[in-house]
Amino acid sequence: MRARLRETAEELAGLLWREYIVYRDRSGEVVIRGEHVQRWISLAPAAGADEILVRAGRILDGGTTAPARSEAVVALSAGTSELAAACRRLLADTAAAPAPPAPGSAKSRRHATARSGRGSRRHTGLGSWVVIACVLGVLGFCAYRIVVP
Repeated sequence: MRARLRETAEELAGLLWREYIVYRDRSGEVVIRGEHVQRWISLAPAAGADEILVRAGRILDGGTTAPARSEAVVALSAGTSELAAACRRLLADTAAAPAPPAPGSAKSRRHATARSGRGSRRHTGLGSWVVIACVLGVLGFCAYRIVVP
């Protein structure tokens, strides 16, 4: 089954994308990565003897893969064209969902700030007011020492 899955993945990748990488991951799934479209598809044996689990997801900035956004079980005997059609539907579902920003990116921080409702207005926190008060106190003390001998 694993050899057949690898052959099917190679044929499928050629139908879906012009540039791709096919590899087997640690869990034994065959993964097809389309770096130029920022998407991936994985094929794994399903519960049925002739069925495979097809999952699709995004490739984030930096090359890491996001968790699968959609999945389906397809009969392997149906043929490569039906499998490609199922993959295109899954990829369309993946493309329709908003892309998650990469963790730690500037876009991610802006997105988190906008969600919290604090992006449009700024305020000075208590710690800043304490620092300002201390600086004013030191300046006032220096001015007092200069004026009063």
